[in-house]
Amino acid sequence: MQGILYEEASIWQFFFVTCLLGGWAAWMTGRACAQTWRTYPKLILYILGLGIAVRFIHHALFEGTMFSLQYYVVDTIVLLIFATLGYKYTRTNQMVNQYHWLYEKASPLSWRPKS
Repeated sequence: MQGILYEEASIWQFFFVTCLLGGWAAWMTGRACAQTWRTYPKLILYILGLGIAVRFIHHALFEGTMFSLQYYVVDTIVLLIFATLGYKYTRTNQMVNQYHWLYEKASPLSWRPKS
């Protein structure tokens, strides 16, 4: 997978920067967008910027390439997954709590009308 998904010598560097640091920031970004009732396309714009920040951390800490489209896309997709999970989880809790007479949880990431 090295060279395809990550360029560092160890997968642990990719995991630490992209999944742990970037994933946490993406989850919090998704959560913040849901809490302020922003739309999903606006979340995508925020994650595109966060992807640049994660590429910079790879560049600054581990001498990775800053302007590599391939690794930027991989990092951004991973961040978008975390952000989407945070967004849907928070939005589900919002809908169930604020409109408790209309909706109930179907899963941690979705709601359904009460029957």
